[in-house]
Amino acid sequence: MFSTLLMLVGTVLATSASAASGCRVGYAVPSQWPGGFTANVTVTNLGDPLTGWSLKWTFAAGQRVTQPWNAIVSTTGAETTATNVSWNGAVATNASVSFGFNGSWTGSNPVPASFTLNGIACTGATPTPTPTPTPTPTPTPTPTPTSSPGPADAKAIVAAMQPGWNLGNTLDAIPDETSWGNPLTSPELLHKVRSEGYRSIRIPITWSNHQGSAPDYPIDAAWLARVKQVVDMGLTENLYVLINLHHDSWQWINTYPADPTTVMTRYRALWTQIGTAFRDYPAKLVFESINEPQFTGTADDAAGDRVTDVLNTEFVHLIRGTGGGNATRLLVLPTLHTSTDQARLDALNATFTALKDPNLAATVHFYGYWPFSVNIAGGYRYDATAQADLAATFDRVKASFVDKGIPVVIGEWALLSWDHTRPGIIETGEFLKFIEDVGYHARTAGVTTMVWDAGQFLNRTTLTWRDQVVFDMMKAGWTTRSGTASSDQVYLPHTGTITARSLTLNLNGTSFTGLYQNGTALTAGRDYTVSGATLTLTAAALTRLAGNRGYGVDATIEARFSAGVPWPINIISSDPPAQSAATGTTGSLIIPTRFNGDQLQTMQAVYADGTPAGPANWTPYKAFWDNFVPSYSADTITLTSAFFAEVNDGTVTLTFQYWSGATTKYKITKSGSTVTGVVAG
Repeated sequence: MFSTLLMLVGTVLATSASAASGCRVGYAVPSQWPGGFTANVTVTNLGDPLTGWSLKWTFAAGQRVTQPWNAIVSTTGAETTATNVSWNGAVATNASVSFGFNGSWTGSNPVPASFTLNGIACTGATPTPTPTPTPTPTPTPTPTPTSSPGPADAKAIVAAMQPGWNLGNTLDAIPDETSWGNPLTSPELLHKVRSEGYRSIRIPITWSNHQGSAPDYPIDAAWLARVKQVVDMGLTENLYVLINLHHDSWQWINTYPADPTTVMTRYRALWTQIGTAFRDYPAKLVFESINEPQFTGTADDAAGDRVTDVLNTEFVHLIRGTGGGNATRLLVLPTLHTSTDQARLDALNATFTALKDPNLAATVHFYGYWPFSVNIAGGYRYDATAQADLAATFDRVKASFVDKGIPVVIGEWALLSWDHTRPGIIETGEFLKFIEDVGYHARTAGVTTMVWDAGQFLNRTTLTWRDQVVFDMMKAGWTTRSGTASSDQVYLPHTGTITARSLTLNLNGTSFTGLYQNGTALTAGRDYTVSGATLTLTAAALTRLAGNRGYGVDATIEARFSAGVPWPINIISSDPPAQSAATGTTGSLIIPTRFNGDQLQTMQAVYADGTPAGPANWTPYKAFWDNFVPSYSADTITLTSAFFAEVNDGTVTLTFQYWSGATTKYKITKSGSTVTGVVAG
């Protein structure tokens, strides 16, 4: 449903006692549904320039504003007030400012009958002040037209975007915003993100399901309006906002090699519409051409580089051609696959050289050393190999772009398998070490990082961090280093004698200042000693901390350093895990496993001749969760259908490794779809 458009002309509070000015207000309701509606409001300043504004009105039927954007809206009694936000308070003569909101209604939804702007009622005319006579009128020079403001320094803009956060699995979800389990984006969510210290958000957007057919490929108006709402929410929070084409990359853009004409026509139509819709938005809105470009039918990655260049180049020309703020808006260009391989970086560098556009930035993604990122092939620790991979990646990016004056956005970073719905794949302490290293190398390289969060970090329902320690390490990494240790776990026997335990400190340029429990300092010499980088907890301290020595975590202490966040150390009591026989099918085999306070680290699978069994047959270490899934509440380990899909008939010996250092061996026998398992000697 659509309401009529109400246009009012009136007087605005003048900037001096003798000045007078006027305004025009447009109020439209483009959509309405039972109990709710969306309104768009445009205020045109017909008089002296404004440095701030406050528009007031009364709803005749008791409607209420529930969700504003581009304005701060409050209600006192029956009166509603919309006030400018930080970036849209200045309104020049004959310029307009717009805001909008979602509202609620019952019974009827009439448009407001009148408005006041800066305390003066709109009366329907622009008054002319009584002139002060002057002997000779002084002519006013014709102003020199200026283009919409844009980033004067792309490097400064990208630096100001640090740190960044991804609104993942939301507007990029298929087909709609909530399809992948996240709630509708709210101003409260983005306020939470801003209040936690983030300075930019990346809004991945999949347009495929909201775009019409050839030849115009129109964007669905309701979808574009929703995108604008979310963008406006971010800008209202004074965040830099980056939008892109997201899963379009593999839904249709990837077919470019086979059908370049169709893909390019659709691509042009899409970015032309997006560019036109947002061309008058402030410079804090940033465009990214394509997420993780990928192509089918190319002979090799070099051919993919060439297609990426064609699309990136077309994107820049299209957006610049839409004018307004887009003439100088910061545009972000990816490598093929957003890869950090040197050849991919070199190819994008050539694109920058050819374009000669000062307002561009490069983007790549970083999910760490792949075996560690998914816990396969023995990659259960953030070891020297994973550390070297991280350092080399940031060094390449710095040398390829930053050192040449091209700013870089790490548009996504995290570990692929860190997910609250699949606990245990990545051990927390190992993840904390990775996070600390990302923060350090990002600062050293001078790049902006945008963490990928599809709901695994920030709980969008409660607006709380799922793991506060993880977020604290991320936040510390924006400005400083933190000390870590070889582990965040100390395992003790459930019964019997407790002996001293040692950890290796990774000082990372800090100094160790002490151990604490619940804010109380432990005593050096009596409770612990430090020799070089070795921290040793005494038997007496561990006995006290273990208490009644129940299975699992008995106590948590923290190591503190001269900078950064404390390092948590869990004191855990356990017995060796025990397993028993099982019968199942290739659909799944559930192995009874008494964990006894321990936790699973990884699983190896080999045939009788010692060769690797199961998927990824180049390594005996199988993929955690994909091939085997522990349940500590049920005391089971499940071998999945994905594991058995690549296991030959016969026997396979499984070795389960646990974080205490314990192991169990288990033998399974597969015959067709039947599987049996017994404890191996």
